Amino acid sequence: MKKLQDKVAVITGATTGMALATAKLFVAEGAYVFITGRRQKELDEAVHAIGRQVTGVLCDSTSLADLDHLFGVVKAEKGRVDVLYANAGHAEFGLPLGAITEAHYEEHFNLNTKGTLFTVQQALPLLTDGATVLLTGTVNMTKVAPGASLYGASKLALRQFARTWSIELKNRHIRFNIINPGPIDTPLLASLPPEAIEAIVAQVPFGRKGQPADIAATALFLACDDSAFITGVEINVDGGMALV
Repeated sequence: MKKLQDKVAVITGATTGMALATAKLFVAEGAYVFITGRRQKELDEAVHAIGRQVTGVLCDSTSLADLDHLFGVVKAEKGRVDVLYANAGHAEFGLPLGAITEAHYEEHFNLNTKGTLFTVQQALPLLTDGATVLLTGTVNMTKVAPGASLYGASKLALRQFARTWSIELKNRHIRFNIINPGPIDTPLLASLPPEAIEAIVAQVPFGRKGQPADIAATALFLACDDSAFITGVEINVDGGMALV
């Protein structure tokens, strides 16, 4: 039996990188997956890359109207959500105090904090008893990095979300857990200057970048019954970066 056989999963921000790898693995393990993206071309390409058992929905997670549309599609097609992976987020580095604008603030908190909150809340009527909810955090919730205060702070709220919601939904046995990626080999990391990437990787005890498959494997563990007694926790997938 596949680990997610006949499960229905929703993954936001899944057109590239970690979430796309997760969607592919979930489908391979038997799930039907709904993925979202903010650009139709990239969304169509991701759906094609996954190949089967997938529906792509154009959705900006900062828009409650878009989220209503997303879960309306899910309700009409499948009627439930067994696994929700609220992954859509924004990250910008090199923003020290004194350089942060209102636009920077809104970009981070609207997507990382507000977007995560309302993605979960809008999904709540469709979540099955015993469902799993995954949130994407960051190693910067623990590892202090100059210029990343805004990013880290916008993600730090997710810790309180996951811990509190785990208690609030305990009677329905809905589990909330956070995956904290370190430097993962994604388009986001690749967009940084080579010297910045080298400096980041130098802080990883394992001495290398992680791969999207590392995140996907962790997401699968947290989504399936292998982790049935785990809720309200964070798993750092960072090669030990948060330890030093």
